[in-house]
Amino acid sequence: MQSDDKPINGQHNPNLLDLLAQTPPPPDADLNKDHGAKRFAQLRTGWNASWEQGGFLHGRWEELRQAPQAGWHLMANWIKALLILTGVCAVIILLDTAGDIFDTTLNRLAGTSAASELWGVVDNPIRAYIAQHTTALTISSSVVYTLWQLVGWFGLIGGFIGATGARITWTCWGAASVLAVWSAAPADGRTVATGIAVLAWTIASTLALRGLSLRPVVNNFLPPTPAFQPQIEIRPEIHTPAPAPASDEVHPPQR
Repeated sequence: MQSDDKPINGQHNPNLLDLLAQTPPPPDADLNKDHGAKRFAQLRTGWNASWEQGGFLHGRWEELRQAPQAGWHLMANWIKALLILTGVCAVIILLDTAGDIFDTTLNRLAGTSAASELWGVVDNPIRAYIAQHTTALTISSSVVYTLWQLVGWFGLIGGFIGATGARITWTCWGAASVLAVWSAAPADGRTVATGIAVLAWTIASTLALRGLSLRPVVNNFLPPTPAFQPQIEIRPEIHTPAPAPASDEVHPPQR
């Protein structure tokens, strides 16, 4: 098995498997020993050889020691892969922890009577609207309600990170939700229910539409004006024609 590692000081840098395959048993090994003892002695010899100058472990240690000074572009590829894998694992752990905290917070908020009643003012009309308008469809109202929630989460999260399509989805989703509340809410409390839905949608839009400005952007592309430099003086050059050379020939007068 050949090594793909870069040569160190112009020499081939063998890996650990090459050293184990090429390292002979120590000279003091007894021929009567069993195969396990010989193999252990060979492993110990290969381990010691890999830490010598030009060995596999010595080269990896030098790459690791020089990584802070080398920077991201010059460090070894295996160090880059290890750092990326560590970062991905850290992000997954943080997201999992944040999801648990968020779920616990929602459960606590939903457990209070005031929060549940306030959410029911918006949620119950939407459930009723979906149930009324899915009777002739081949899909159940619960599936449509789940799809409605997923679209809302997509618009909220995608709009928060600045995706234009997600922000358009969030706007259409909120307008459709407000219309559903207006249509399915009881007649006596229709105005209040719609107002609460609009307020909830507006508050959530501060996250979904974060950084969005309605102020028009005006770009004035004017050519750059040359800088006036009084120390530069431009003098026009006047070229005077040279006089014609005098001729010694005398032309006789013509009759």
